[in-house]
Amino acid sequence: MMAGLGKFGDKRLARGGAVLLQRLLDTGHSGISLRAMGGDRAGELQLNGFLNNPRVSPAEMVATARAHLLGRMQGREVLVIQDTTSLRDDGNKKGLYLHPAIAVDAADGALLGLLTAECLVRDETPKLHCNKRALAQKESRRWIEAMEQAEDLLTSGASGVTVIADREADLYEMFACRPEGIDVLVRANHNRKLSGGGWLYNACDPVAELGRSQGKLQSASGRTANVALRTRRISIKRPKRNRACLAAALPAYVELTLVDVREVNSPKGVEPLHWRLLTTRTVESLSDALTVAGLYRRRWVIEQVFRVMKTQGFDIEAVPIKENAPLKNLACATLIAAIHIQQMLHDRDGTAGRPMTDVFYAADQPVIEAIGKSSEGKTERQRNPHPSGSLAHVAWICARLGGWTGYYRKSGPIVLIRNHVKLMTMLEEMQRSGLMRVR
Repeated sequence: MMAGLGKFGDKRLARGGAVLLQRLLDTGHSGISLRAMGGDRAGELQLNGFLNNPRVSPAEMVATARAHLLGRMQGREVLVIQDTTSLRDDGNKKGLYLHPAIAVDAADGALLGLLTAECLVRDETPKLHCNKRALAQKESRRWIEAMEQAEDLLTSGASGVTVIADREADLYEMFACRPEGIDVLVRANHNRKLSGGGWLYNACDPVAELGRSQGKLQSASGRTANVALRTRRISIKRPKRNRACLAAALPAYVELTLVDVREVNSPKGVEPLHWRLLTTRTVESLSDALTVAGLYRRRWVIEQVFRVMKTQGFDIEAVPIKENAPLKNLACATLIAAIHIQQMLHDRDGTAGRPMTDVFYAADQPVIEAIGKSSEGKTERQRNPHPSGSLAHVAWICARLGGWTGYYRKSGPIVLIRNHVKLMTMLEEMQRSGLMRVR
Protein backbone atom coordinates (compact mmCIF):
# COMPACT_ATOMS: atom_id res chain seq x y z
CA MET A 1 0.00 0.00 0.00
CA MET A 2 0.90 3.64 0.20
CA ALA A 3 2.77 4.94 3.22
CA GLY A 4 -0.35 5.40 5.31
CA LEU A 5 -2.67 8.11 6.51
CA GLY A 6 -0.21 10.60 7.99
CA LYS A 7 2.63 11.12 10.48
CA PHE A 8 0.58 12.67 13.34
CA GLY A 9 3.82 13.77 15.01
CA ASP A 10 4.62 10.27 16.25
CA LYS A 11 6.16 7.20 14.56
CA ARG A 12 3.81 4.86 16.39
CA LEU A 13 0.77 6.82 15.24
CA ALA A 14 2.12 6.89 11.69
CA ARG A 15 2.44 3.11 11.85
CA GLY A 16 -1.07 2.89 13.34
CA GLY A 17 -2.46 4.83 10.38
CA ALA A 18 -0.74 2.52 7.91
CA VAL A 19 -2.12 -0.51 9.76
CA LEU A 20 -5.66 0.92 9.78
CA LEU A 21 -5.58 1.64 6.06
CA GLN A 22 -4.28 -1.84 5.31
CA ARG A 23 -6.85 -3.52 7.56
CA LEU A 24 -9.64 -1.56 5.86
CA LEU A 25 -8.51 -2.86 2.49
CA ASP A 26 -8.02 -6.37 3.89
CA THR A 27 -11.35 -6.88 5.69
CA GLY A 28 -13.59 -3.95 4.73
CA HIS A 29 -15.43 -5.88 2.03
CA SER A 30 -17.56 -7.51 4.73
CA GLY A 31 -18.26 -4.21 6.52
CA ILE A 32 -16.09 -2.38 9.03
CA SER A 33 -15.52 -4.20 12.31
CA LEU A 34 -12.67 -3.08 14.55
CA ARG A 35 -12.49 -6.57 16.05
CA ALA A 36 -12.18 -8.18 12.61
CA MET A 37 -9.64 -5.58 11.44
CA GLY A 38 -7.63 -5.92 14.64
CA GLY A 39 -7.55 -9.71 14.44
CA ASP A 40 -7.99 -10.11 18.20
CA ARG A 41 -8.88 -8.11 21.30
CA ALA A 42 -5.43 -6.54 21.52
CA GLY A 43 -5.57 -5.49 17.89
CA GLU A 44 -9.05 -4.05 18.37
CA LEU A 45 -7.86 -1.96 21.32
CA GLN A 46 -4.91 -0.73 19.28
CA LEU A 47 -7.16 0.48 16.44
CA ASN A 48 -9.57 2.05 18.94
CA GLY A 49 -6.68 3.83 20.59
CA PHE A 50 -5.53 5.19 17.24
CA LEU A 51 -8.99 6.49 16.26
CA ASN A 52 -9.49 8.14 19.66
CA ASN A 53 -6.03 9.67 19.92
CA PRO A 54 -6.35 13.50 20.00
CA ARG A 55 -3.30 13.85 17.73
CA VAL A 56 -5.02 11.85 15.00
CA SER A 57 -7.19 14.00 12.77
CA PRO A 58 -8.88 13.98 9.37
CA ALA A 59 -6.89 17.13 8.54
CA GLU A 60 -3.58 15.24 8.74
CA MET A 61 -4.96 12.36 6.65
CA VAL A 62 -6.22 14.78 3.99
CA ALA A 63 -2.93 16.71 3.96
CA THR A 64 -1.00 13.45 3.40
CA ALA A 65 -3.28 12.33 0.56
CA ARG A 66 -3.25 15.83 -0.93
CA ALA A 67 0.56 16.05 -0.93
CA HIS A 68 0.73 12.75 -2.83
CA LEU A 69 -1.85 14.03 -5.34
CA LEU A 70 -0.12 17.34 -6.08
CA GLY A 71 2.99 15.54 -7.25
CA ARG A 72 1.09 13.95 -10.15
CA MET A 73 -0.49 17.00 -11.82
CA GLN A 74 2.08 17.97 -14.43
CA GLY A 75 0.50 18.55 -17.83
CA ARG A 76 -2.90 17.09 -16.94
CA GLU A 77 -6.30 18.66 -17.43
CA VAL A 78 -7.97 17.92 -14.11
CA LEU A 79 -11.57 17.79 -12.90
CA VAL A 80 -12.25 18.52 -9.24
CA ILE A 81 -15.48 16.74 -8.37
CA GLN A 82 -17.07 17.50 -5.01
CA ASP A 83 -20.18 16.25 -3.23
CA THR A 84 -21.61 15.57 0.24
CA THR A 85 -22.63 12.19 1.62
CA SER A 86 -24.28 11.15 4.88
CA LEU A 87 -22.37 9.07 7.42
CA ARG A 88 -25.00 9.20 10.14
CA ASP A 89 -28.40 10.87 9.89
CA ASP A 90 -31.31 10.64 12.33
CA GLY A 91 -33.73 12.08 9.78
CA ASN A 92 -34.29 15.17 11.91
CA LYS A 93 -31.54 17.53 10.75
CA LYS A 94 -28.98 15.91 13.00
CA GLY A 95 -26.03 13.82 11.87
CA LEU A 96 -22.50 13.58 10.52
CA TYR A 97 -21.66 14.16 6.87
CA LEU A 98 -18.56 13.98 4.69
CA HIS A 99 -17.74 16.44 1.91
CA PRO A 100 -14.74 15.37 -0.23
CA ALA A 101 -13.32 16.85 -3.41
CA ILE A 102 -11.52 14.35 -5.63
CA ALA A 103 -9.26 14.94 -8.61
CA VAL A 104 -10.06 13.11 -11.85
CA ASP A 105 -8.22 13.12 -15.16
CA ALA A 106 -10.42 14.92 -17.68
CA ALA A 107 -9.12 12.88 -20.61
CA ASP A 108 -9.85 9.35 -19.40
CA GLY A 109 -11.72 9.66 -16.10
CA ALA A 110 -8.90 8.16 -14.02
CA LEU A 111 -9.26 8.93 -10.31
CA LEU A 112 -6.03 10.71 -9.37
CA GLY A 113 -6.60 11.16 -5.66
CA LEU A 114 -8.07 13.24 -2.84
CA LEU A 115 -7.74 17.04 -2.89
CA THR A 116 -9.66 17.85 0.29
CA ALA A 117 -12.38 16.57 2.60
CA GLU A 118 -14.37 18.00 5.48
CA CYS A 119 -16.58 16.34 8.08
CA LEU A 120 -19.73 18.30 8.87
CA VAL A 121 -21.69 17.98 12.09
CA ARG A 122 -25.32 19.01 11.89
CA ASP A 123 -27.34 19.44 15.06
CA GLU A 124 -30.62 21.05 16.04
CA THR A 125 -29.08 24.38 17.06
CA PRO A 126 -31.32 27.18 15.69
CA LYS A 127 -29.63 29.38 13.09
CA LEU A 128 -30.40 32.71 11.51
CA HIS A 129 -31.95 32.58 8.06
CA CYS A 130 -29.25 31.94 5.46
CA ASN A 131 -29.81 35.35 3.84
CA LYS A 132 -28.81 37.00 7.11
CA ARG A 133 -25.52 35.14 7.54
CA ALA A 134 -22.17 35.75 5.88
CA LEU A 135 -20.88 32.95 3.67
CA ALA A 136 -18.22 32.03 6.24
CA GLN A 137 -21.02 31.26 8.72
CA LYS A 138 -22.91 28.98 6.35
CA GLU A 139 -22.41 25.28 5.75
CA SER A 140 -22.53 26.00 2.02
CA ARG A 141 -19.09 27.63 2.32
CA ARG A 142 -17.67 24.11 1.82
CA TRP A 143 -18.33 24.31 -1.92
CA ILE A 144 -16.41 27.57 -2.24
CA GLU A 145 -13.52 26.49 -0.02
CA ALA A 146 -13.00 23.27 -1.98
CA MET A 147 -13.02 25.29 -5.21
CA GLU A 148 -10.39 27.65 -3.80
CA GLN A 149 -8.10 24.72 -2.97
CA ALA A 150 -8.30 23.59 -6.59
CA GLU A 151 -6.04 26.53 -7.42
CA ASP A 152 -3.12 24.54 -5.98
CA LEU A 153 -3.50 22.03 -8.83
CA LEU A 154 -2.62 24.75 -11.32
CA THR A 155 0.37 25.76 -9.22
CA SER A 156 1.47 22.10 -9.27
CA GLY A 157 1.49 21.97 -13.06
CA ALA A 158 -2.05 21.06 -14.17
CA SER A 159 -2.80 22.40 -17.64
CA GLY A 160 -6.39 23.22 -16.68
CA VAL A 161 -8.84 22.71 -13.83
CA THR A 162 -12.64 22.49 -13.90
CA VAL A 163 -14.60 22.23 -10.65
CA ILE A 164 -17.76 20.10 -11.04
CA ALA A 165 -20.69 19.79 -8.65
CA ASP A 166 -24.38 18.92 -8.60
CA ARG A 167 -27.33 21.21 -7.92
CA GLU A 168 -26.58 21.83 -4.24
CA ALA A 169 -23.55 23.86 -5.33
CA ASP A 170 -25.62 26.25 -7.46
CA LEU A 171 -24.41 29.28 -5.51
CA TYR A 172 -23.75 32.71 -6.98
CA GLU A 173 -20.39 32.74 -5.19
CA MET A 174 -19.28 29.59 -7.07
CA PHE A 175 -19.13 31.70 -10.22
CA ALA A 176 -18.42 35.14 -8.77
CA CYS A 177 -15.57 34.07 -6.46
CA ARG A 178 -13.78 31.45 -8.52
CA PRO A 179 -9.97 31.75 -8.58
CA GLU A 180 -8.34 32.95 -11.75
CA GLY A 181 -7.73 30.11 -14.19
CA ILE A 182 -10.31 27.81 -12.60
CA ASP A 183 -13.43 26.86 -14.57
CA VAL A 184 -16.71 25.83 -12.95
CA LEU A 185 -19.43 23.43 -14.11
CA VAL A 186 -22.56 23.16 -11.96
CA ARG A 187 -26.02 21.82 -12.64
CA ALA A 188 -28.56 24.61 -12.13
CA ASN A 189 -30.88 24.39 -9.14
CA HIS A 190 -32.38 27.90 -9.08
CA ASN A 191 -34.47 29.58 -11.73
CA ARG A 192 -32.41 32.76 -11.65
CA LYS A 193 -33.38 36.10 -13.11
CA LEU A 194 -31.23 37.10 -16.07
CA SER A 195 -29.77 40.59 -16.25
CA GLY A 196 -31.08 41.04 -19.79
CA GLY A 197 -34.60 39.99 -18.82
CA GLY A 198 -36.25 36.61 -18.61
CA TRP A 199 -35.48 33.56 -16.51
CA LEU A 200 -32.85 30.88 -16.58
CA TYR A 201 -35.10 27.83 -16.85
CA ASN A 202 -36.62 28.81 -20.21
CA ALA A 203 -33.60 30.66 -21.59
CA CYS A 204 -32.83 27.95 -24.16
CA ASP A 205 -36.41 27.25 -25.22
CA PRO A 206 -36.26 29.51 -28.31
CA VAL A 207 -32.72 28.45 -29.22
CA ALA A 208 -32.19 26.05 -32.11
CA GLU A 209 -30.69 22.66 -31.36
CA LEU A 210 -26.97 22.28 -31.93
CA GLY A 211 -27.63 18.61 -32.55
CA ARG A 212 -28.47 15.35 -30.82
CA SER A 213 -26.50 12.59 -29.16
CA GLN A 214 -27.22 9.16 -27.77
CA GLY A 215 -25.42 7.41 -24.97
CA LYS A 216 -25.72 5.53 -21.70
CA LEU A 217 -26.38 7.52 -18.55
CA GLN A 218 -23.73 7.40 -15.85
CA SER A 219 -26.26 6.47 -13.19
CA ALA A 220 -27.67 3.48 -11.36
CA SER A 221 -30.18 2.88 -14.18
CA GLY A 222 -27.54 2.85 -16.92
CA ARG A 223 -30.24 3.33 -19.55
CA THR A 224 -29.58 4.86 -22.96
CA ALA A 225 -30.88 8.37 -23.56
CA ASN A 226 -31.26 10.38 -26.76
CA VAL A 227 -30.67 14.05 -25.94
CA ALA A 228 -30.93 17.37 -27.74
CA LEU A 229 -28.29 19.98 -26.92
CA ARG A 230 -28.69 23.73 -26.96
CA THR A 231 -26.49 26.49 -25.63
CA ARG A 232 -26.76 30.18 -24.91
CA ARG A 233 -24.57 32.83 -23.35
CA ILE A 234 -26.35 34.34 -20.34
CA SER A 235 -25.78 36.89 -17.61
CA ILE A 236 -27.22 36.15 -14.16
CA LYS A 237 -27.98 38.87 -11.66
CA ARG A 238 -26.57 39.01 -8.17
CA PRO A 239 -29.17 37.65 -5.72
CA LYS A 240 -30.51 39.87 -3.01
CA ARG A 241 -28.69 40.00 0.31
CA ASN A 242 -30.15 41.38 3.53
CA ARG A 243 -26.81 42.97 4.33
CA ALA A 244 -25.70 45.63 1.86
CA CYS A 245 -22.02 45.04 2.62
CA LEU A 246 -22.34 41.37 1.66
CA ALA A 247 -23.97 42.25 -1.65
CA ALA A 248 -21.41 44.96 -2.42
CA ALA A 249 -18.59 42.42 -2.13
CA LEU A 250 -19.99 40.51 -5.11
CA PRO A 251 -20.18 41.63 -8.77
CA ALA A 252 -23.60 42.82 -9.92
CA TYR A 253 -23.74 40.01 -12.49
CA VAL A 254 -21.70 37.14 -13.88
CA GLU A 255 -21.60 35.95 -17.47
CA LEU A 256 -21.89 32.21 -18.01
CA THR A 257 -22.71 29.65 -20.66
CA LEU A 258 -25.90 27.64 -20.26
CA VAL A 259 -25.76 24.17 -21.83
CA ASP A 260 -29.24 22.66 -22.05
CA VAL A 261 -29.24 18.83 -22.29
CA ARG A 262 -32.80 17.61 -22.79
CA GLU A 263 -33.91 14.03 -23.43
CA VAL A 264 -36.24 13.43 -26.36
CA ASN A 265 -38.53 10.43 -26.77
CA SER A 266 -37.92 9.10 -23.27
CA PRO A 267 -39.40 5.67 -22.37
CA LYS A 268 -43.01 5.65 -21.26
CA GLY A 269 -43.36 6.28 -17.54
CA VAL A 270 -39.77 7.54 -17.19
CA GLU A 271 -39.12 11.17 -16.31
CA PRO A 272 -37.08 12.71 -19.15
CA LEU A 273 -33.53 13.72 -18.32
CA HIS A 274 -33.04 17.49 -18.33
CA TRP A 275 -29.75 19.05 -17.32
CA ARG A 276 -29.29 22.81 -17.28
CA LEU A 277 -25.53 23.09 -16.94
CA LEU A 278 -23.96 26.40 -15.95
CA THR A 279 -20.31 26.76 -16.87
CA THR A 280 -17.56 29.32 -17.26
CA ARG A 281 -16.12 27.29 -20.15
CA THR A 282 -16.53 28.52 -23.72
CA VAL A 283 -19.15 26.61 -25.72
CA GLU A 284 -19.52 27.49 -29.40
CA SER A 285 -20.37 24.23 -31.14
CA LEU A 286 -22.04 20.85 -30.73
CA SER A 287 -18.62 19.38 -29.99
CA ASP A 288 -18.10 21.89 -27.17
CA ALA A 289 -21.55 21.16 -25.74
CA LEU A 290 -20.92 17.42 -25.85
CA THR A 291 -17.61 17.98 -24.05
CA VAL A 292 -19.35 19.89 -21.24
CA ALA A 293 -22.06 17.24 -20.91
CA GLY A 294 -19.36 14.55 -20.87
CA LEU A 295 -17.44 16.33 -18.13
CA TYR A 296 -20.58 16.58 -16.01
CA ARG A 297 -21.12 12.83 -16.46
CA ARG A 298 -17.71 12.34 -14.85
CA ARG A 299 -19.41 13.34 -11.59
CA TRP A 300 -20.44 9.69 -11.36
CA VAL A 301 -16.87 8.89 -10.20
CA ILE A 302 -17.54 10.38 -6.76
CA GLU A 303 -20.82 8.47 -6.51
CA GLN A 304 -18.84 5.27 -7.09
CA VAL A 305 -16.45 6.21 -4.29
CA PHE A 306 -19.42 6.73 -1.94
CA ARG A 307 -20.84 3.38 -3.07
CA VAL A 308 -17.65 1.58 -2.02
CA MET A 309 -17.65 3.44 1.31
CA LYS A 310 -21.23 2.42 2.07
CA THR A 311 -23.45 -0.65 1.81
CA GLN A 312 -21.81 -1.95 -1.38
CA GLY A 313 -18.40 -2.08 0.31
CA PHE A 314 -17.11 -0.88 3.67
CA ASP A 315 -20.59 -0.10 5.08
CA ILE A 316 -19.34 2.91 7.06
CA GLU A 317 -22.92 3.86 7.99
CA ALA A 318 -23.32 0.68 10.08
CA VAL A 319 -20.28 1.33 12.30
CA PRO A 320 -21.51 1.50 15.94
CA ILE A 321 -19.16 4.33 17.00
CA LYS A 322 -21.18 7.01 18.80
CA GLU A 323 -18.63 9.79 19.28
CA ASN A 324 -18.00 12.14 16.36
CA ALA A 325 -14.21 12.45 16.71
CA PRO A 326 -13.24 8.76 16.17
CA LEU A 327 -15.97 8.35 13.55
CA LYS A 328 -14.55 11.30 11.61
CA ASN A 329 -11.12 9.68 11.67
CA LEU A 330 -12.49 6.33 10.54
CA ALA A 331 -14.61 7.95 7.81
CA CYS A 332 -11.61 9.79 6.37
CA ALA A 333 -9.50 6.62 6.42
CA THR A 334 -12.35 4.74 4.71
CA LEU A 335 -12.61 7.46 2.06
CA ILE A 336 -8.92 7.08 1.24
CA ALA A 337 -9.24 3.27 1.12
CA ALA A 338 -12.26 3.56 -1.22
CA ILE A 339 -10.26 5.86 -3.50
CA HIS A 340 -7.46 3.26 -3.67
CA ILE A 341 -9.97 0.60 -4.71
CA GLN A 342 -11.50 2.84 -7.39
CA GLN A 343 -8.06 3.69 -8.74
CA MET A 344 -7.28 0.01 -9.21
CA LEU A 345 -10.69 -0.67 -10.73
CA HIS A 346 -10.43 2.13 -13.27
CA ASP A 347 -6.99 1.13 -14.50
CA ARG A 348 -7.47 -2.63 -14.52
CA ASP A 349 -7.35 -2.51 -18.35
CA GLY A 350 -4.30 -0.23 -18.39
CA THR A 351 -5.94 2.59 -20.35
CA ALA A 352 -5.08 5.26 -17.77
CA GLY A 353 -1.43 4.22 -17.55
CA ARG A 354 -1.17 4.87 -13.81
CA PRO A 355 1.89 3.63 -11.85
CA MET A 356 1.50 1.07 -9.05
CA THR A 357 2.86 3.67 -6.60
CA ASP A 358 -0.56 5.35 -6.70
CA VAL A 359 -1.64 2.60 -4.28
CA PHE A 360 1.37 0.44 -3.30
CA TYR A 361 4.93 0.89 -2.06
CA ALA A 362 7.58 0.99 -4.79
CA ALA A 363 9.71 -1.35 -2.64
CA ASP A 364 6.93 -3.98 -2.78
CA GLN A 365 7.10 -4.20 -6.57
CA PRO A 366 9.53 -7.16 -6.90
CA VAL A 367 7.53 -9.28 -4.44
CA ILE A 368 4.18 -8.38 -6.00
CA GLU A 369 5.51 -9.28 -9.44
CA ALA A 370 6.88 -12.58 -8.13
CA ILE A 371 3.41 -13.36 -6.75
CA GLY A 372 1.98 -12.38 -10.11
CA LYS A 373 4.27 -14.75 -12.01
CA SER A 374 3.10 -17.65 -9.86
CA SER A 375 -0.53 -16.81 -10.64
CA GLU A 376 -0.12 -16.83 -14.43
CA GLY A 377 -1.43 -19.70 -16.54
CA LYS A 378 -0.14 -21.44 -19.64
CA THR A 379 -2.17 -19.65 -22.31
CA GLU A 380 -1.51 -16.15 -23.65
CA ARG A 381 -4.72 -14.79 -22.11
CA GLN A 382 -3.64 -16.09 -18.71
CA ARG A 383 -0.44 -14.03 -18.75
CA ASN A 384 -0.26 -10.48 -17.41
CA PRO A 385 -0.46 -8.17 -20.45
CA HIS A 386 0.32 -4.94 -18.56
CA PRO A 387 3.74 -3.32 -18.16
CA SER A 388 5.75 -3.98 -15.02
CA GLY A 389 5.29 -1.26 -12.41
CA SER A 390 1.85 -0.21 -13.63
CA LEU A 391 -1.28 -0.15 -11.50
CA ALA A 392 -3.01 -2.27 -14.13
CA HIS A 393 -0.32 -4.93 -13.64
CA VAL A 394 -1.19 -5.20 -9.93
CA ALA A 395 -4.95 -5.04 -10.55
CA TRP A 396 -4.57 -8.00 -12.96
CA ILE A 397 -2.73 -9.94 -10.24
CA CYS A 398 -5.49 -9.18 -7.73
CA ALA A 399 -8.10 -10.41 -10.20
CA ARG A 400 -6.19 -13.66 -10.75
CA LEU A 401 -5.75 -14.23 -7.02
CA GLY A 402 -9.51 -13.82 -6.68
CA GLY A 403 -10.15 -16.65 -9.13
CA TRP A 404 -10.51 -14.78 -12.41
CA THR A 405 -9.54 -17.11 -15.28
CA GLY A 406 -8.51 -14.47 -17.80
CA TYR A 407 -11.35 -15.33 -20.19
CA TYR A 408 -14.36 -13.49 -18.81
CA ARG A 409 -15.27 -10.10 -17.38
CA LYS A 410 -12.96 -8.81 -14.67
CA SER A 411 -13.99 -8.13 -11.09
CA GLY A 412 -16.07 -5.12 -10.09
CA PRO A 413 -15.19 -2.81 -7.15
CA ILE A 414 -16.65 -4.96 -4.38
CA VAL A 415 -15.05 -8.20 -5.56
CA LEU A 416 -11.79 -6.32 -6.14
CA ILE A 417 -11.68 -5.51 -2.41
CA ARG A 418 -11.90 -9.22 -1.65
CA ASN A 419 -9.21 -10.06 -4.20
CA HIS A 420 -6.93 -7.39 -2.74
CA VAL A 421 -7.10 -9.24 0.60
CA LYS A 422 -5.19 -12.24 -0.73
CA LEU A 423 -2.40 -10.10 -2.15
CA MET A 424 -2.00 -8.11 1.08
CA THR A 425 -2.07 -11.30 3.16
CA MET A 426 0.75 -12.75 1.08
CA LEU A 427 2.77 -9.55 1.47
CA GLU A 428 2.21 -9.67 5.23
CA GLU A 429 3.37 -13.28 5.42
CA MET A 430 6.53 -12.46 3.47
CA GLN A 431 7.13 -9.46 5.72
CA ARG A 432 6.92 -11.64 8.84
CA SER A 433 9.24 -14.24 7.34
CA GLY A 434 11.85 -11.59 6.59
CA LEU A 435 11.59 -11.87 2.82
CA MET A 436 10.72 -8.20 2.47
CA ARG A 437 11.17 -5.01 4.43
CA VAL A 438 8.93 -4.00 7.33
CA ARG A 439 6.65 -1.19 6.32
